[in-house]
Amino acid sequence: MKGSFRLLKVFDIDINIHITFLILPFLFLYHGLRGIFFILFVFLCVTLHELTHSVVAKRFGIVVKEITLLPIGGLASMSSFPKKPSHEFLISISGPLFNIVFAAVLYFPLLALIGRENLFSPSLATWPGTIAQGFWINLILAGFNLLPAFPMDGGRVLRSLLARKMDYRKATSIAVNIGHLFALVFGYLGLMHGHFILIFIAFFIYMAASAEEAQVDVRETIKTFKVSDVLSKEFMTLRSDISLSKVLELVFHSHQEDFPVVDGDNLTGFITRADIINNIHQHGTSKLVKDIMRRDFPTVKPDQLLTNVQKTMEEAELKALPVIKDGRVFGVITLEDISRVYSVMSRRR
Repeated sequence: MKGSFRLLKVFDIDINIHITFLILPFLFLYHGLRGIFFILFVFLCVTLHELTHSVVAKRFGIVVKEITLLPIGGLASMSSFPKKPSHEFLISISGPLFNIVFAAVLYFPLLALIGRENLFSPSLATWPGTIAQGFWINLILAGFNLLPAFPMDGGRVLRSLLARKMDYRKATSIAVNIGHLFALVFGYLGLMHGHFILIFIAFFIYMAASAEEAQVDVRETIKTFKVSDVLSKEFMTLRSDISLSKVLELVFHSHQEDFPVVDGDNLTGFITRADIINNIHQHGTSKLVKDIMRRDFPTVKPDQLLTNVQKTMEEAELKALPVIKDGRVFGVITLEDISRVYSVMSRRR
């Protein structure tokens, strides 16, 4: 996610923190050590909440590569989408359930430690009140995430329930519209009462819900298409010993902008349009292909679904990938190819 940086790695999952998470220190650090304790405890609760999602997702064969922490929760980047509504339900509900269970586990020990009055009067003004805040933050995280406002966990739970009775795209649309409604209400309340955090939450919910709807629309439109359905039969490969000036000529005289690099029949590298442009701007056209080609990149097969290919492109941050069949280069699939399928098929609806 843009605007975030990696903090640590847990269970092979990158834990990233979004720059907006840094709002919390400005809000609570004036409480000194109690403020620091509270911020770290919020960080812990949000991280465990997201890791719970990840563990359940892994049970259904979905790999989570990174988690981005925000002041209002977190976002898990999953390698694929849940195949069944029941899977999405369990993955989505697991995070809030963790926070509820965690709060329940803390209840009696904290009741004995700080007393009922302090537990039910949370405040950062005292240490007992600060500890009580740590208890209540779990219930707040659970309650907030269970709102049926997409893309919160509650919105995903709602979609999973609706998807049992209707088309997945329609279920998403209903959940997104409810999310938009919550966003407008939060935005109005934030403006009326001057709450910056509420305005931020409203903006995040509205934009994230819209992005999810667009993503689902694309996925549902292209889900039956394979690479072989759209792959061009005409493509060019490069040798590693030719200069960028030669590559530039090929780009000017063809429609291809991304090239597999081969040694005989073996794929040895891949060079993208961005690689070509960046290196020409920095070093001119004298460099050879082998000097700038990528050596670590994913490949796809002709029988792979476009939805999986699109996800692979997103994870690799590439707009094109080489296609391999029987160990040989079979073509190049681009994001433009996928977009063309969506454009044609969406007009037919």
